[in-house]
Amino acid sequence: MMHKKHWFPIVLLALFVLSACGRPTPAPTAIAIAPTATSTATPQPTATATPTATATATSTPTSTSTPSPAPTATATPTASPSPTPDPFAAFTVDGLTARSYGDGELRIEQTLNVTDAFTRTLVTFPSDGLTIYGFMDVPRGEGPFPVVLVLHGYVDPATYNTLTYTTRYADALARAGYLVIHPNFRNWPPSDNGPEEYRVGQAVDVLNLIGLVKKQGGQPGPLQQADPEHLGIWGHSMGGGISQRVITVSDGVDAAVLYGAMSGDEALNHQRILYFTNGVSGLWDEAPPDDVLQRISPINYLDRVTAAVSIHHGDQDATVPPAWSDDLCQRLQALAKPVECFSYPGQPHTFTGDGDQLFIQRVREFFDRELKAS
Repeated sequence: MMHKKHWFPIVLLALFVLSACGRPTPAPTAIAIAPTATSTATPQPTATATPTATATATSTPTSTSTPSPAPTATATPTASPSPTPDPFAAFTVDGLTARSYGDGELRIEQTLNVTDAFTRTLVTFPSDGLTIYGFMDVPRGEGPFPVVLVLHGYVDPATYNTLTYTTRYADALARAGYLVIHPNFRNWPPSDNGPEEYRVGQAVDVLNLIGLVKKQGGQPGPLQQADPEHLGIWGHSMGGGISQRVITVSDGVDAAVLYGAMSGDEALNHQRILYFTNGVSGLWDEAPPDDVLQRISPINYLDRVTAAVSIHHGDQDATVPPAWSDDLCQRLQALAKPVECFSYPGQPHTFTGDGDQLFIQRVREFFDRELKAS
């Protein structure tokens, strides 16, 4: 028999089941979760868990089985080396022809002499940064007068004087109606000293003087009475060699007198100067290459000569071989250049007496024909 305290729970369970079966099932009621804090409290922000970034394994793209073409190597252009400058260019006939001349101006420094036929003044002019001295004979009268540049030969600079041995030739031309300029050249006092390899520096002095005559001739100033369109050159010995270089470079010379002139072949000049100095000096200490010497020597450029040429040489010249003038005469004739050639029997390097007077006469006639007739 069941005890009382054991059947009572059974009765309650039976009643609960019966009552649940007799009523409809109620709709679920929303359950409000009441805050644990009181209504007056300001709610504290709830800490929100920041999601931790999870490292995602990103697959690294692998190269496909088709290999990428290797970049084609592009040849980097190699800079061509600059050509080595020609150390002889400034001395060559082509180099001298390519450059300009005549910067600055000729100035009168003082009056040296006044004669019944001309006035002689001391002049200066610039030549590549050097100051070159000389004298100028200007005939009496208004002009314009043709211009002749008279170039002296070699005189020891230690004894040189501006009014040197060639003064008489300059004066004779001034009396004949020519404005004459007689430069001293660089390295002959009182001109400045300067480079003179192969005697090119002296030719540059003359070319600068020609440029100044062309620029200042006929203009107000010291060359107002000069006619720049009629210009001649006269050179003795060294001055004759310089004249040859000048007339192969400049077409501004209308007539040239070469008197006992040195050669236009610098190899011959070098050997001759060695002979003069007993082997002490020549035109160079170390010979330039043969091809360079050819480009420096005006004898190889006679085809460029535009001036009429008058050649004079004494057959007893012991300083400069007369054969050099004979050779030059023949070369110019072969090129159909206007040239006249004279040999003076019994005359030395610098003429004397009747031979000298005949020479002066012929020179005057030549310049009259070439510089005054036109």
